[in-house]
Amino acid sequence: MSEVLKLKKSNCRNCYKCIRHCPVKSIRFSAGQAHIIGDECILCGTCFVVCPQNAKEIADDTEKVKVLIQSGSPVVVSLAPSFIANYEGAGIESMREAMKKLGFYDVEETALGATMVKREYDRILNEEDQDVVISSCCHSINLLIRKYFPDLHNCLADVISPMQAHCQDIKRRIPGAKTVFIGPCVAKKAEAEEYEGTVDATLTFEDLSRWLEAEHIEIKKEIIPDDHSKARFFPTTGGILKTMAKNAGGYRYMALDGVENCIAALKDIQAGLVHHCFIEMSACAGSCIGGPVMEKYHRNPVKDYLSVADYAGSEDFPVEQPGISELKQIFTPIERKAVMPVETEIRQILMEMGKFKPSDELNCGSCGYNTCREKAIAIYQGKADISMCLPFLKEKAENFSDAIVKNSPNALIVLNDDLEVQQLNEAAVKLLNLRSASDVLGDQVVRILDPSKFIRVKNTSRGIYNERSYLAEYKRYVEETIVPAEKGRMLLCIMRDVTAEEDERQRKEDLSRQTVETADKVVEKQMRIVQEIASLLGETAAETKIALTKLKESIDNE
Repeated sequence: MSEVLKLKKSNCRNCYKCIRHCPVKSIRFSAGQAHIIGDECILCGTCFVVCPQNAKEIADDTEKVKVLIQSGSPVVVSLAPSFIANYEGAGIESMREAMKKLGFYDVEETALGATMVKREYDRILNEEDQDVVISSCCHSINLLIRKYFPDLHNCLADVISPMQAHCQDIKRRIPGAKTVFIGPCVAKKAEAEEYEGTVDATLTFEDLSRWLEAEHIEIKKEIIPDDHSKARFFPTTGGILKTMAKNAGGYRYMALDGVENCIAALKDIQAGLVHHCFIEMSACAGSCIGGPVMEKYHRNPVKDYLSVADYAGSEDFPVEQPGISELKQIFTPIERKAVMPVETEIRQILMEMGKFKPSDELNCGSCGYNTCREKAIAIYQGKADISMCLPFLKEKAENFSDAIVKNSPNALIVLNDDLEVQQLNEAAVKLLNLRSASDVLGDQVVRILDPSKFIRVKNTSRGIYNERSYLAEYKRYVEETIVPAEKGRMLLCIMRDVTAEEDERQRKEDLSRQTVETADKVVEKQMRIVQEIASLLGETAAETKIALTKLKESIDNE
């Protein structure tokens, strides 16, 4: 089953939308990616429809079908009756004409098989003693019961689906034929694989549309009425009941669509609250015309129903009814591998999620699970992790950021787009000589700081980083960083008090200046002394010279 519905890992954005909408929570998250759990999935296709990133994809058998056509065998299409809603204005004749151009031998309506199936339902109700009978046309409902309500598997009518009945009939009538089912359903692919030999390949309406477009084949808008086509009602809610005779005595008949409604009904049956009843169940809201691959985004329930109703006749298709044994199918339970934790293990996981008492369990569903306990069980089973709890992450992030803001030695101020003070921490209160933060919250920043820098950052969306300035009114030197936050809707100001650094710098500058001045004075004094010494030395040398000259003259005279 995991090969039928697959995940494109690169597209998954960890948004949890698929698990929120999955009716049986058969999706596991690990490493930030969603993974479909094959033995739990019922292939309803909901995750495919709701995924905003197109991370889910359905296996495409187009190439396989092309190989079947090239083999030379007559390849016949069983076309789901919901086609009239998907391909507006095109009847079976138009569809046959277009698809034969692709190489198909013939195209028939699956509604032929639906006629056989509904007749078998009527026979069971009239001839067999079964308390509650549930229709077996929807493979997703069959999987739901076999996997999640295994004790009710005997309630499923032991009848093959219209797809299988029709494909069997095709192979009975056309020797060597290969059959291809085309419809709006994901689960039919798995059904074809499980009961191999009947349906050789399956395509969705999207697959068919892409193929026709690639071959530049247009479908004519033409409808030819046929009153012998009552089973065309099958793809609508209550459509099976519309075609049945409903002549079994004592039975009540009802139709349910949507997995949630069907689960609620199955729980009532389990509880013994429902008896002697035939229930038509469809996994998709609106039944098959609300299928996940009605071109995926094709959602016009009223218009689609009218398209089917206008196309359907009032009489049965003229088909040859197969024998009971040919239509019989035995459904068996499918075991799931998930292990349930005991209460102490659940409580331990809840505490790890920050749920210490029942009032802590918000049951908000943001993680995709309906309750915190359900999420805790999923964590135990390896399908989820604690980080998927958004309130837990929010509280953790807030506590972490609050701790940083509260204990930061730097002043932090947050302004809104109108330059109004939204938040400031204790360091800012102290720096700005405020009694408390509440004194200025909601006020314009001009009340406490010069707004010019904030206005510049707001208008240019360019931050100011580590700019040193003097706050004269507070007699403080600060190093300011002002940056836009939340795409310009907020401004964050971080101020580091550098007054002590500035005072130390000035002290060092004063000391340096004083040192220079002292050095200048010493040099000046030394120069003066040198000059005085030089002067004295000069006088002494002159006197000595005079004395020696006189002495020389005296000696010469003698």
